[in-house]
Amino acid sequence: MAMTDVLVIGGGPGGYSAAIRAAQRDCDVTLVDRDGVGGTCLNHGCIPSKALLTASNLVTELESASRMGIYAEPFVDVGEMIDWKDDVVDRLTGGVEKLCEANGVTVREGTARFTDDHTVEIAATDGTIDELEFETAVIATGSHPMSVPGFSVNDDPILNSRQALALEGAPRSLAVVGAGYIGMELSTVFAKLGTDVTVVEMEDDVLPGYESDLTRPVKKRAESVGVDFQFGQVAVEWSREGDGTVTLHTEGTDGTDHETTAERILVAIGREPVSDTLGLEAIGLEPTDAGFFETDDRTRTARDHVFAVGDVAGEPMLAHKAVAEGLVAAEVASGGDAALHDAAIPTAVFVDPEIATVGLTEADARDAGHSPVVGEFPFNASGRALTLAETEGFVRVVAGEDTGRLLGAQIVGPEASELIGELGVAVETGLTLEDVAGTVHMHPTLSEAVMEACENALGQAIHTLNR
Repeated sequence: MAMTDVLVIGGGPGGYSAAIRAAQRDCDVTLVDRDGVGGTCLNHGCIPSKALLTASNLVTELESASRMGIYAEPFVDVGEMIDWKDDVVDRLTGGVEKLCEANGVTVREGTARFTDDHTVEIAATDGTIDELEFETAVIATGSHPMSVPGFSVNDDPILNSRQALALEGAPRSLAVVGAGYIGMELSTVFAKLGTDVTVVEMEDDVLPGYESDLTRPVKKRAESVGVDFQFGQVAVEWSREGDGTVTLHTEGTDGTDHETTAERILVAIGREPVSDTLGLEAIGLEPTDAGFFETDDRTRTARDHVFAVGDVAGEPMLAHKAVAEGLVAAEVASGGDAALHDAAIPTAVFVDPEIATVGLTEADARDAGHSPVVGEFPFNASGRALTLAETEGFVRVVAGEDTGRLLGAQIVGPEASELIGELGVAVETGLTLEDVAGTVHMHPTLSEAVMEACENALGQAIHTLNR
């Protein structure tokens, strides 16, 4: 029987990072994935969606450039755009494959299933099955889109996020079920490419879970490009129409019935972990009712020689969290010592404008027993934001009143996903408002807004009124 020191099941960011790091620590490593390396993030999620967001944003930027004295009517070839997106994906996945090979990781395509504490059987795509013995295992099987009863993605007009990103053209009209981050990102892409988009959401606002002042500019921008929102409605069923369209039937929270007609229906209500293919009964490991694995700060499951990382290890389902967990798992599985530091895991929604957060909100800080002090700086007071014609939003920082230490931050506006990095470092390392405010920031840049938000919290802002 073939043997390996470290078995990694799943080739997404958490899995391939764990595999490469374990190999760097002189372990014999085998990575098994049924779809090849890259996982959902590189192949069907983060990367293709951000590529299409970039392209569709460029379309609207050109269309609105008249305010700068530039007049353009862009012609969009969606097929060529998809080809460019696919090329980006291929370059990244190909790069990861080469890195695995260069680091000595053995990559196998197939589905791994535990047969006992230290053995898996691997069912290859050609139907062959063989066994592999391992010392330690890292489960990184990721997640897949959640479904709505009666809305099977096997029916032609029904799409999940993976299928939507693989479309060869933009549909004329699209009904989107869910206004979370996936639904909002994809509805924005298609609306900017000319699709008539209607979003149905059971809650009363977009991006449930985020503060309303963060989501307000996002909803406003989406509506400006033609997205129609119907809140307080639940998808019930769908029916085909004679003209080739479909009708989405929804029920309002007040009991009323509603209908939305479109060419396709996109179900984007979230994701759920993939843990039902692993044969867990063979190793006495049981996930939670939601399908997640409970882990300690070293990513160990209830079985000390089995680790879990990424989406399958619980919220938040973020690629960068998966990478961090994968690196910790590799260190511990290979005999080293490492632990997770999760106080400053940033989140981002790549909508328009972007939203990014890290650490605690003001309400979180109060609930945790802090007396928070808050500072904000609006982008409409930023010289760089004005020159970019992107003035919606703000940077907000939350600190402890007694210590001045940064506890969290929230940003909505241009390049929020990039700006949050500095504040993540500040929260993780315990920097104070004075530390950040006293650091000279380049002018004119968006990052000055971070500095000025900290100055605002101190009552020392120059380019906005102090609280």
